[in-house]
Formats: sequence, structure tokens, C-alpha cells
Amino acid sequence: MRKLILLALVGLGAQLVDGSLGMAYGVTSTTLLLAIGTNAAAASATVHLAEVGTTLVSGFSHWRFGNVDWPVVLKIGVPGAFGAFAGATFLSSLDTATAAPIMALILLALGLYVLVRFTLFGLRKDRLGLPLRKRFLAPLGVFAGFIDATGGGGWGPVGTPAILASGRLQPRKVVGSIDTSEFLISVAASIGFFVGIGSENIDFGWVVALLIGGVIAAPIAAWLVRHVPPRVLGSLVGGIIVLTNTRSLLKSDWIDAPDGVRYGFYAVIYLVWAAAIAWSFKQYFADKAQESVDAVTAVEDVQRPEEESKESVPA
Repeated sequence: MRKLILLALVGLGAQLVDGSLGMAYGVTSTTLLLAIGTNAAAASATVHLAEVGTTLVSGFSHWRFGNVDWPVVLKIGVPGAFGAFAGATFLSSLDTATAAPIMALILLALGLYVLVRFTLFGLRKDRLGLPLRKRFLAPLGVFAGFIDATGGGGWGPVGTPAILASGRLQPRKVVGSIDTSEFLISVAASIGFFVGIGSENIDFGWVVALLIGGVIAAPIAAWLVRHVPPRVLGSLVGGIIVLTNTRSLLKSDWIDAPDGVRYGFYAVIYLVWAAAIAWSFKQYFADKAQESVDAVTAVEDVQRPEEESKESVPA
């Protein structure tokens, strides 16, 4: 019973972060399951089954608060589902450990860009509302879905910073769209795991515990992201991307840093991250008229129709 309560609390905390920042549910939950001795395929299957429920509630909540861009959900979610199914089906025969440091390095660079861009300059508004193309979102979805299924998490850490860096969608809609599209990835991955390993290795009691915690947190996170200023949200997301991928690099075979070195890096990152968030809040309060959620939404609403009208005019 104690383990089930712990899993429910982990599910609640992980979904609160995931629903607010667009990542971390899968990575957090899978890490715990691996720590208590679950094999990789069963851990990922358990998390993805729980995510079928949590992402459904999270997606509905984000939609209710206006955090979802449906064209983006479809353009990235459908290809992502194919990638997730492939990753789940072949997890037992794939070794992604070699590619993990390379991916962490790429994501670290994206995270640094997001953190610096949003903290020092705020949300880029000149591209806000421009459409995100299928030729960008489809490959991103396939890759993120594959990584998510094979690693037990990765949809948010890959998809969120890539779309944020494009500057075409405000942060709350990036988080809401990534969270909503993750429902498709969770369903596809779960089907793939049932095909690949069956259901005998999955503890459905753990699935339910994670699900209960996540369902409770989902609407709270969706409400929260609707009210956090875009500049501050960008700094929050950028910081967690930098922290998680620095951790992955330092623990990888490339570096294999000792504990003292790793903790020193983490301390510096936490200090810089806290300073970045404080600066973002300061800049927000100094110019609420331009930095608020409503102001950014108004800019997006104006620029999107203009871009759509340009596309509709024959060349």
C-alpha cells in the first residue's frame, strides 16, 4: 500500500510539472520504476498506460483553458504515434544508449537558447502566429515519439524546446499542444508494448496509482500555465531542459563525472536558473502591458489571420 501511495504522489508531482512545463512525467515516473527493479520495457509500458488517462484529462483541461493549437497537435501527434509504436515494438532489441549523449547535447543547446532568449529578450513576437509547417513537425514527431517509447519519456523534452525555439507559438500553447498530442503517443506506445511484451509484465495496480495522481494534477497544471507570463514560462522551461540534459551528459559514458563534480554543476545551474526566473519576473512587472498572457495572445490573433490571408492569395 505504501508503494502505491508513493506512486500516486509521484504521478501527481510529475503531471503537475509536465502539464505546466510540457515535460517530465515520463522521465520522472520511469526513473522511479527502474529504481525499484522494473525492467525497461515493463517500466515504459506502465508509464505509457498511465499516460493514456493523464494525457486525456490534461489535453481536455488545456483545451478548456485555451492552451491548444489543434493543427499543431495533428501535425506532430500523428507522426509521433507511428514513431512511438515503432519504438515500443522494438524496445527489447534496440540500444539507444549510444545516441543518448548526442541527443542530450542537442537538447542542452536548445535549452540554453530558450533560457537565454526568453530571459534576456522575452518572447519573440515578430514570428508569433506564423504557421508551423508539416515538414518541420512531422519528422520532429516521429523522432520524439520513438525516443519517448524507447526511453520511457522524451516527447516533451524533445518537442517542447524545438517548437519554443521556432518562436511561432506562444509558450502556453506549446505546452498545451505537446501535452494534448501526447495522448496519441501514449495510445500508440501502449499498443506497441502489448504487441511486444504482452500484459503479464505490467503491474496494473501501479498503472492505476500513477493515473490517479496524474488525473488530480492535470487540470491544476493547465490552469497554471494559462496564467504564467510567457517570458517567465520560457525561463522555467529553458532551465529544466538545461538541468535534465546536463545531468544526462554528466552521467553518460562520455563523461561519467564523479558525484562531487555533478553536484557542483547542478548547484551552479540552480543558481543561474533562479536568477533567470527572478529577472523574467522583474521584466514582466516592468512592462505588463506587453508581457502579459493576454497581450501576447492579442499579437498572435492579429498576426495569424494576416499570414493566412497572404497564403490564400494566388502567386
